[in-house]
Amino acid sequence: MRLVSFRHADAAKIGAIVDGGIVDLSGRTSSRWPSLRDAIAAKALPALAAAAKGAKADLSFDEVELSPAIPNPDKILCIGLNYASHVGEVGRALPTVPSVFSRLHNTLVPHGGSIVRPRASIDFDFEGELAVVIGERCRHVPRASALSVVAGYTCFLDGSVRDFQKHSVTAGKNFPATGPLGPWLVTSDVITDPQRLELTTRLNGSVVQHDTTDHMIFDVATIIEYLSTVTWLEPGDIIATGTPDGVGLGRKPPLWMKAGDKVEVEISGIGVLGVNVVDE
Repeated sequence: MRLVSFRHADAAKIGAIVDGGIVDLSGRTSSRWPSLRDAIAAKALPALAAAAKGAKADLSFDEVELSPAIPNPDKILCIGLNYASHVGEVGRALPTVPSVFSRLHNTLVPHGGSIVRPRASIDFDFEGELAVVIGERCRHVPRASALSVVAGYTCFLDGSVRDFQKHSVTAGKNFPATGPLGPWLVTSDVITDPQRLELTTRLNGSVVQHDTTDHMIFDVATIIEYLSTVTWLEPGDIIATGTPDGVGLGRKPPLWMKAGDKVEVEISGIGVLGVNVVDE
């Protein structure tokens, strides 16, 4: 099932993607769950699936304004340096444990929206990533059962301000509107093995990153085990799992995003997240 967060008629809604558009699941469930995060927390994904079964589209994409796949997560946790190819291109040592940083909510951008290059820097880089959405409140999850706490998966673009990142990862990763997330959530019953996905990032139609998720240094289950040791994971929490090589920083000369660019992150089994680059 592909679940989407969107706005229509000045209201936040949940939908299911079908041929021809969106099934308005909020309308079909009397808006019982205000957001997709609330539906996940209530373990209502089976009820949403039942409401969507056999339904035809209520709305076209032109009639709605998409939101980030999870517009209001409790946490956005990100893993850096998680592909050996990327570690090599930036001249770092292979990590022995996951390298973690966090993002703020105001960094999120929906599919079709605008990622904002800040006025403070032109060193604006792209990092296509697989994002995991947590399905239940959990702590100390063993690796062997870690995928059971996943609600689903989506695409993420980790827009990085590299010169600020040199002196502060938190600063370089948290300029507003630099973290596109979407276009929708694909539930974990559809993607049963997140390590068998193909990831492609395109800049103005040209492939700049291409790899498969089996090349992660720390797989999704290991990441969940580690993060759930550190903190409680909550329904709707987002975990960005790192990027492969091909980033702008690793090129000579560097390749930075600029106003007017179109960036896409495509992951097999999920879809394409596309945004436009604008200047602040």
